[in-house]
Amino acid sequence: MITLEKVCFGYGKNETLRDVNLHIGKGDFCAIIGANGAGKSTLTRLMRGLLRPTSGRVLIDGQDIAAARPSTLAAKIGYLFQNPDRQLCRNTVREELLFTLQYAGIPADRRDALCDAALERFSLDGDGDTACMSRGERQRTALASALAAEPPLLLLDEPTTGLDYSECTAIMERIAEMNERGVTVVMVCHDMEIVLDFAKTCVVVADGQVLGEGTPADIFYNQPLLKRASLIPPQLIELASRFGGEVGRPTHAEDFAAIIREKRSQK
Repeated sequence: MITLEKVCFGYGKNETLRDVNLHIGKGDFCAIIGANGAGKSTLTRLMRGLLRPTSGRVLIDGQDIAAARPSTLAAKIGYLFQNPDRQLCRNTVREELLFTLQYAGIPADRRDALCDAALERFSLDGDGDTACMSRGERQRTALASALAAEPPLLLLDEPTTGLDYSECTAIMERIAEMNERGVTVVMVCHDMEIVLDFAKTCVVVADGQVLGEGTPADIFYNQPLLKRASLIPPQLIELASRFGGEVGRPTHAEDFAAIIREKRSQK
């Protein structure tokens, strides 16, 4: 669904991304991971068309987004900023969602129905004052706004930053539900536990380049790759790795516990 072909980008003389080639398929849940300053957020902004590459092309469904109208991109791509306060710009939740729907080019006779559906899906009060909400509620509102037009692609820049455990779980469960409905999700994330629990594929970025791609297990059990990218694996992976391959490559605590029990029963 998303293809980057030899993409380079820089701020002034500083080159942030260098010769990036990447493809993310339809229906994927892809996590982009890497250390601070690796170029992760820049990648998603290029995918959304908020930035234009210095060279190379970004394609959505085979179309170069440099030639696409902003309203066309808004209808195809939902974008969630790391900080919801940079995204929310209306006084009430309903006004926020309706504004997004209008910007995405949704006909006026469809906006109310789509707005009501998004409010129900995310358990939001349409009359709620966006300035008086908790961080988690504002993040949920921003996510509902990004998905109100039912775009086929969702780009998330650190969706769980600043959230407590319950707020984080609520947000990620909503995102997973949308992915199950067929929405392609690309998520920049610093929390490797969340990546392991929700992502289907991972892209590792370091120093403006893609170092590796694969499933979470492929990436997190590749210790040389993690070292190059200055990443620490989830605790489960780190513990399993200490067994030197004797327990395979479990990615869930239940699987790991079952393997350990079986090993003990064989003694």
